[in-house]
Formats: sequence, C-alpha cells, structure tokens
Amino acid sequence: MKNIIEQIDNWGVKSPQRLAYEYMGSEYTYGQLKQISDAVATKLLSMQLPKKEPIMVYGGQTFETIAAFLGVVKAGHAYIPVDSHSPLQRLEIIKEIAQPAACIAVESLPGIDLTIPTITKLELENIMRQPIAKVDTSKYVKQDENFYIIFTSGTTGVPKGVQISHDNLQSFIEWINTDFALDKGKTCLAQAPYSFDLSVMSLYPTLVAGDKIAVLPTKVTENFKDLFTVLPQLSINEWVSTPSFMEICLMQKTFDAKHFPELKYFLFCGEELTHKTASTLKQRFPEAKIYNTYGPTEATVAITSIEITNQILEDYTRLPIGYAKRDSQIILVDENLNQVKPGQIGEIVLLGLGVSKGYLNNEEKTARNFITIEGKSAYRTGDVGIIDENKMLLYKGRIDFQVKMHGFRIELEDVDHHLDKVSIISQATTVPKYNKEHKVSQLVAYVVTKEKNYQNAFELTQAIKRELTETTLSYMIPQRFKYVDSLPLTINGKIDRKFLVQEVNDG
Repeated sequence: MKNIIEQIDNWGVKSPQRLAYEYMGSEYTYGQLKQISDAVATKLLSMQLPKKEPIMVYGGQTFETIAAFLGVVKAGHAYIPVDSHSPLQRLEIIKEIAQPAACIAVESLPGIDLTIPTITKLELENIMRQPIAKVDTSKYVKQDENFYIIFTSGTTGVPKGVQISHDNLQSFIEWINTDFALDKGKTCLAQAPYSFDLSVMSLYPTLVAGDKIAVLPTKVTENFKDLFTVLPQLSINEWVSTPSFMEICLMQKTFDAKHFPELKYFLFCGEELTHKTASTLKQRFPEAKIYNTYGPTEATVAITSIEITNQILEDYTRLPIGYAKRDSQIILVDENLNQVKPGQIGEIVLLGLGVSKGYLNNEEKTARNFITIEGKSAYRTGDVGIIDENKMLLYKGRIDFQVKMHGFRIELEDVDHHLDKVSIISQATTVPKYNKEHKVSQLVAYVVTKEKNYQNAFELTQAIKRELTETTLSYMIPQRFKYVDSLPLTINGKIDRKFLVQEVNDG
C-alpha cells in the first residue's frame, strides 16, 4: 500500500483540476494542494530542524491549514493542530509539553513569542506562491512515525498529546473507505475544528479517495441563522459530526431529505448517539445510512461501528456502538484487569492497529493508560461496556461519570438516557451538586424542552417527573431541574458537562 501522502498527491498529478476543498464559497483543487504542501515541505526542509520533532500548526479550517498539515508530514515531521479559537494559555501549555521544533502560523499568533522558529502568516503566503520541484518522498512520515499529535483535555486540566502514527491513520482510512460503502465522487462535510480528532474522519478518507471536503467553519455553526443559510449551499453527500451538533440541526424543520436530497450518509462519533436523535434523523432521511461509531482519540478516531437501521431502533432503547474493525479487538476487564465473563459489564480495553503508542513526553500517563495484554499493546478507555448475545458492544457510561449519592451508585449518562426518553424533552444532561463534605447531595438536570405550554417551571417539572417514574428508579430522578434554551458545547461540539458541574457548584 502506498504512503498516505503519495495517495493524496496522486490525485494532484493525475487530476490536478479535481476539486479537493471548499471554504466559504472558495474552491481549491488537488493540484493546488500538492503544489502548496510541496512548497511548505521544501521550506521546512531548508530550515534544518531537528529530525522527527513535531511542528505546531496554528490556524482555523482554511485550505491553507490542511496544506500546511500535509507539508509538515512531507518534511518528515508530525503536525500538532492548534485551533485559532484556542485560549492563549492552551497554546503556551501545548508548546511547553510538546517542545515543537517550529510553528507555522496560518493565522496571526495572538501576541505571543513562542521562542521557536516560526513561519508567520505573511511568510507563509509568500512560500505558498513558490513553484517547487518534486519533494523527496523518502522524507515523508511513514510506518510507525508520528503523523499527527492531537492534544485532548486532561482530567487535571493539563492537555495530553496523543501520538498517531502513519500506520495508525492508514488503518483508519482503509476501514472508513472500505466498510462504510460510501459513494465515490462525494462531498463530505468538515464541521469539527482540526484540533479535534473527529475532523480526521472528514479529512483523510475523503482526500485519499479523491473526493471533496466542504467546510462549515466555527463562525457559521455558532450562529443558527448563518448555519441554515450556508448549509444548503454545500450540496454535501456525507455528514460527519458529533450527535450534539446534529441535535442543533434537527431544530430546523427544513433539515430533511426533501431540502437536502444529496445527503446520503451520516457518521457520528465523539459522544453517545441517543435513540431519540437517531430515530428523528431516520424519519427525516428515511433512505440515508446512519452510522454510530465509537472510539477515543487514543485509538485513532473510532474503532467500532454499527449502521442504525429501523431494526436496530426497534431492538435497542439505548443504541449499541457496534463491532470492532477487522484489525482490532475489544475486551472487557474488571478493576484488576482480568477479563470479565460473557454478558458481564467491564471497562472497555482496545487492541489493534489503531492504538496509539502513547502520550507525547508523558511517560507516567502513558504507563497508566497503555498496557500490554497477551503481548499486544492495549489502551484502557475508562469507558464501561457490555457485549450482548449478538456480540455487539453496548456503551454503559464513563467510569469518571459515576457518582455515589445516599449509598446508591449512579451513572450520570444513564440518567441522561432516561431524560432523553421523556416526550417533552428535546435535550438534557445531568450533573452532581456537592455539599460541604464533598459528597453528592443532589442531581441537577439541565433541560431544553420541546413544549412551552406550561404555566410555570413547577408544572413542567411535575410533568417530567411523572414520565420518569414510569421508567426510572426513584433514586436516579434528579432533584432539581434547570430550564435553558440550549446546552453549552465545548469547542469540539460535545455537551460541556464540566462547565455545568462548575456552574452548579459555584452557585
């Protein structure tokens, strides 16, 4: 199999006018992608940087950003994507941990001297205009060498740099482009910021296939009116996003097959896809294929999948996360890392070609989360699951989303699941309220409702509790309900539970 970069470059040689990228009405070709990434690589090679050391790329979702990514990899380095919406402190922390060899500022840096060689926005614009002779392919990142390093949020607030190799990524690309039966010549939505690994699901399978990426930038998705002005203009066939972003889009009544006839595939990852969201989407797009996928950044975006058919919706009230891809394995373990018996709940541990080699410059956390099982490298996810009689993996929540209240152990995501089934609730999430002894004293539900025809919050709460009592154990029913117009999202498009925990406990 050819190197990933060679596969993408092949389109630039064979079909240079083929469209690769669309950003806010501007279109770019595979020929341009090859020429500009070659120019970036040539510049980086001339700088004689320390070999194999990572390079930060600071920017948004523009064409120049992905051209910079490919240029970095062509020069033999891994890139570290840092979104231009990131706070200054995050930029400084990533630089401190990663010790990058250089930085490419696709967007102007926010008044910070990184004290490393930096290609400024103006310099980059000049570099990209240079006609370049062919770059030496032997320099390209290959095999077990790092292709990209994505920094995820750490539980302590310090981000961790997940190292993803060329072969990790190659395994993921082959799986998406083989097992999901996607059409050729499609246009794929790129909505997630490039500092979030969900974006990889849009980028590399699409570029290797020679298809087109259509970007929905953050500044558009943050404004509902702009979102539904721009979205219909993109003519996308393949949708990639978090379930939370889909829930926002489903609030628009015209988001359906009649108004988006080209939209044939939906791929979800990053958080739990609820039954309500999937069934609403299936009603709106009855002929489309909907895929639920699961996997942490440490396993290269996703490692399991299942098509959500009408039969799956009928058979499962909480949607399964499917089967592992062919080159991977899932085992469930107890707290002593012993495999649990069939049908028992355990922590999800992942093995296979997608599993990262660990965290950059963080041996302690790497040793804690990356283990060896039967001589194979494995990753402890911190997620809890069960494998049912159909050999299907079911997600049962996060270990760190478990709380204990009045002697009962409660899964917050389990409470969310029951809230989601309430007929008058559009979206909801649950957080714990702690007392002075740091024990959980209340469960607080943040709720977005469908109906507004209740006289007051008390009536609304009573109606919700009446429905909950039919499906939910009494100790799992939240004691407080807060009604909001929308739930806060992280920059990656997931519900920001940590923010709500802080809000509840600071108040």
